[in-house]
Amino acid sequence: MSFPNFDSSATDESTFDSFVDNVNSTFNWALVASVVYSVVMIIAIIAITYAIINCLKNSGSSIPIYAPITTHDKTDNASNKVDVNFRCDPFKVAYDSKGEFPTIKGFLSNMAREKPRAYSAKQIAEFTNSYSNILGSGGFGVVYKGLLENGVQVAVKVLTNNNRAKIVEEQFMAEVGSLGRTYHVNLVRLYGFCFDLELKALVYEYMENGSLDKFLFSENAEVDLEKLHVIAVQTAKGLAYLHEECEQRIIHYDIKPENVLLDGSLNPKVADFGLAKLCNRGSSQMLLTNFRGTAGYAAPEMWKPYPVTHKCDVYSFGILLFEIVGRRRQWDDNVSESQHWLPKWIWNVFEKNDLEVLLLHCGIEERDREKAERMLLVAMWCIQHAPEARPLMSNVVQMLEGHKEITPPPCPFEHLQSPQRNFNQMNGTDEDTSTSASGTITSNRLSFDSVSHEIELVVSNR
Repeated sequence: MSFPNFDSSATDESTFDSFVDNVNSTFNWALVASVVYSVVMIIAIIAITYAIINCLKNSGSSIPIYAPITTHDKTDNASNKVDVNFRCDPFKVAYDSKGEFPTIKGFLSNMAREKPRAYSAKQIAEFTNSYSNILGSGGFGVVYKGLLENGVQVAVKVLTNNNRAKIVEEQFMAEVGSLGRTYHVNLVRLYGFCFDLELKALVYEYMENGSLDKFLFSENAEVDLEKLHVIAVQTAKGLAYLHEECEQRIIHYDIKPENVLLDGSLNPKVADFGLAKLCNRGSSQMLLTNFRGTAGYAAPEMWKPYPVTHKCDVYSFGILLFEIVGRRRQWDDNVSESQHWLPKWIWNVFEKNDLEVLLLHCGIEERDREKAERMLLVAMWCIQHAPEARPLMSNVVQMLEGHKEITPPPCPFEHLQSPQRNFNQMNGTDEDTSTSASGTITSNRLSFDSVSHEIELVVSNR
């Protein structure tokens, strides 16, 4: 029997060649697929990125535009041209400048706090339409209503010289130095400034409803106490920020209704920092060389050559609380002699346990009486003669909101009769801002239910 002759080596080689061809074909297809997939993904990423940037550009505010700002003097000398990068939101394009394409650096800077801009004298004149619309005036100068190129309304304070150049410069530095380094929803916003040989001006946001005093003392005022309570709480939050949250403590020195401005929704913003001072946290006292503040609102220590602390603002805020509840000035010659000075009159009524009668006299409705009584008790703590007896503003906020119970305050006028007591343990100190400003209450008459007044504070870009 004979068998066919098979060449085993040829068969093995043919099989191996077939396998290699299959592997090469599969690898080639995989390589082509991966290249195509990568190209598609790159195109998709580019398209999405372009769409996002285009949307942000169209919104006009999410990505700020950086632009060179040109300053001018009368001779328009080219050597006076200075290019400075500032964030321009809500100013989409700076006056007399050329816009540049937004960059990722500009996008990230949108997260940072805005800084005040430097304007030229020519710009200030154009913003105010040659100073044609006066909002108010005083010893510091004149405030004009202005309009920026993009339609944003502003209030321009022009500081007058009157042969007191040093005082004007001090006020200028006080306002720019304090507001220029702060940002809080309850502090008026400083958009920019002008420091020229012939003009020193400050550009602020425009507050539609003016100052608080016209809502307290006008015969036609119709703001109810509930809204006034909100205004008081928000004002206290602004002061607490200045005293306790800034890198350098800022003392305002002139808290009064005229310096609390209201926007279109009656949200308050503390304004007029012309007397403000900055001090390091390690040094909580300042020796004043001249009187600051307004008579009637200034703390007792302001009239003496003694060190002054941020507690002088607490005193002034207490007087403001009295005026909010009483709807009258802290001093009034047109009432009976016992009622001339509002804080003393309220204290006398409080000692007789007749606050309810006083609140009726002030026109406080039943639904608002608890808030009004709380505000008066806080006010009595704020105007204690000894600065260390006054609470911190953060504790004032908590008491006004009902998160802290309030102990019966000692007599604010006790210094006229006996030596002062030490109240550090009761009211908290500068080193311990979390200490309660009131302690534990024992009197049912002064016990308040914890009422939460959570307020959503929104910064609007006008």
